[in-house]
Amino acid sequence: MSSLLPSVETRRSWVVACVALAVMSTAFGAPWITVVALKNIAAEVNGERAIPAFAGALVWVGTGIGGILMGQLAERVGVRWTVIGGAIMIAAGLALSTRGPSVPLFVGHGLFIGVLGIGGINAPSYVYVSRWFDRRRGSALALISSGSFLAGALWPSIFERVIAAAGWRQAMLYYAVAELIVIVPAALIVLGPPPEAPQRALPTRPVRAADTVLGWPPNLVFALQAGAIFTCCVPMAMPQTHLVAFCSDLGISPVHGAAMISVLLGMAFVSRQFWGALSDRVGGLYTMLAGSACQTVGLSLFLLTQNELGLFTVAALFGFGFSGLVPANILASRELFPAGEAYWRIPTLLLCSGTGMAVGGWVGGLLYDYFGHYAPAFAAGVGVSLVNFMIISMLAFRRSQTLAMA
Repeated sequence: MSSLLPSVETRRSWVVACVALAVMSTAFGAPWITVVALKNIAAEVNGERAIPAFAGALVWVGTGIGGILMGQLAERVGVRWTVIGGAIMIAAGLALSTRGPSVPLFVGHGLFIGVLGIGGINAPSYVYVSRWFDRRRGSALALISSGSFLAGALWPSIFERVIAAAGWRQAMLYYAVAELIVIVPAALIVLGPPPEAPQRALPTRPVRAADTVLGWPPNLVFALQAGAIFTCCVPMAMPQTHLVAFCSDLGISPVHGAAMISVLLGMAFVSRQFWGALSDRVGGLYTMLAGSACQTVGLSLFLLTQNELGLFTVAALFGFGFSGLVPANILASRELFPAGEAYWRIPTLLLCSGTGMAVGGWVGGLLYDYFGHYAPAFAAGVGVSLVNFMIISMLAFRRSQTLAMA
């Protein structure tokens, strides 16, 4: 009978999703300037790479915190206005960051680019776009969540050339203007109110306040989910944050290092569509399990590869492996918990994701500063990735047991 009810999905749904992707790929471009210019910025503070790495870490933590706060605001005023406000704050954060390390860089990145900027764009966009879909929600979430990957595929090579020609400060100012030109008109024209959801878009199982999930207390399962998304993002961040500097240490030119980041994240963008389609078929938890195994293998290969061609290959394999983990986790939350709880569960998961990215990038810099090379950082990332695989395996096993007893 539910098949007779209308679907919220229309051609406009995919237009909205594509515009949201463009907005997010532009917003997430801002912190990549610091990644590409990591050695340049570190040179101003006695070569300490942990300082620019910490600025990048603050963006991820701030984005997660801002997602919870700005998600509530988006429910009241609409996502259009939080996206416009976020774009203005990102531009302000870039301008402030040009005043240099460390305090202006930290405040500009953590508060303005993170909390008030990308925080007003990222989590609200997940909730907003999910309301335009009820049949291919997993694919839609995979598409928009690829914005950070598309940013990494597009911008580093461009930033490397601008930084070489004009310096990292001027690159930030140029990009501040560019992202305002892209995001503000897109939000004004396209990001209007979502459609009203028919009854079939609601979860089929009844909402039970004192229910169990996978045979366990609901918040225990959610805590394991939060642990899974944190531990997947710690190792995920290490190559993304330090690959350009790692290549430079091996004698590979910064141009090729930036191109390697583009290959890594370009592969992540393309393969995330595969993982999204897979999650629509097998569910979020099993997709997470496969992605975790692939990420662990890919990160391990960074420890075994030193030549340029090999690193390009490993970067592509790593990008394929990790790309499905975050949207699959979010989809799993929608599958396991009532839709009425999504407004706080999704931003909380994204906060844990951002915190994991922050810790991974920062710890990678700390371990480099202590040991003088990146092998210990990548080895630590492999260890955390194994923990991630064990957490997801536990949840997937409980899921299979629950289905077998149903």
